[in-house]
Amino acid sequence: MKRQWWYGVAGVAVAVGLAGSAQAAHGAVRAADGLAGVDVSNWTGEVDWAAVTSGGGKFAFVHATEGTDYRNPRFEAQHGGAAAAGLLRGAYHFAQPHESDGAAQADHFLAGGGAWRSDGTTLPGVLDLEDNPYRDRNGKNACYDLSPADMVTWIKAFTTRYRKATGRHAIIYTTTSWWRTCTGDSTAFRANPLWLARWGTDPGELPKAWKKHTFWQSAEKGTLAGGQNSFNGTQAELEDLAHPPAEVTVSGQARDRRHYRVTVANTGPHPVTKIKISGRAYGGQRVVGAPGCRFSGTAVRCEVGELKRGQRVTFTFTTKPRSAKGAVGMRFAVGTVELDLRAS
Repeated sequence: MKRQWWYGVAGVAVAVGLAGSAQAAHGAVRAADGLAGVDVSNWTGEVDWAAVTSGGGKFAFVHATEGTDYRNPRFEAQHGGAAAAGLLRGAYHFAQPHESDGAAQADHFLAGGGAWRSDGTTLPGVLDLEDNPYRDRNGKNACYDLSPADMVTWIKAFTTRYRKATGRHAIIYTTTSWWRTCTGDSTAFRANPLWLARWGTDPGELPKAWKKHTFWQSAEKGTLAGGQNSFNGTQAELEDLAHPPAEVTVSGQARDRRHYRVTVANTGPHPVTKIKISGRAYGGQRVVGAPGCRFSGTAVRCEVGELKRGQRVTFTFTTKPRSAKGAVGMRFAVGTVELDLRAS
């Protein structure tokens, strides 16, 4: 049995309580085609970021790395310039799946500017997957000579490594055509936000895995610098993508009538503090053991001072039933999650 709940986040510390909708507080209203943004690379050259913001731009993605060895020589200037202008900004990696496994390219991206930071202004990193532009040079087809199954394996290796390093799901940039051809229209990456590339007046049909796009690149060039893009949401939602609430996963097991276990895992990008676990035995039994917790009669209380990203803690409980028959169990509350562990 597993449940998730979320904390509201302030900086790197965590304020206890759920994060409500921030839409009203931000007061942002999006246009019909979303919030405007740009993507730039070394080929864009020096960017007038003040003009991007005055022209309505809200975000920017900057080319950071490619394959296993290329780094954009203008990355620091472009990425830093976007931040200085008040834009939310992120980095993208241009995939070369034939050169190495996905994990190696994720490592290159993370070291070359793609690492997400919990600063409220950094968007998750992007994995750029598109037709092989170097066919004349490397002799590979549009899918880099990988089968759909091998391509899915490659993408999983990249996104898994990125998720483990940052706590965030990498954004996937692709076209519907490439995704269908090169991954077999895989549905394995629903958790990754979609940045759809389709030049025209509407996004068109999406790959099967996604019900909506998060970003849309509608033109190679627009009125702002670099590519023309839009975010499919409000300013508040864009800011939440840059700085989401903390995520805690709670799971538990009734091992038998006398032994119970609850695990609390930090599966999000931020440290979490002051996690309280309260439980109560039922079915005519009392708690007789709970290492690290306080207990009396049927009740038990535990607290975790801090749980860093990727960490988990498991509590074990022992009860003494009055009878060898009948339904017994323990109910727990962890934040907004209620967990009922029943044994018969």
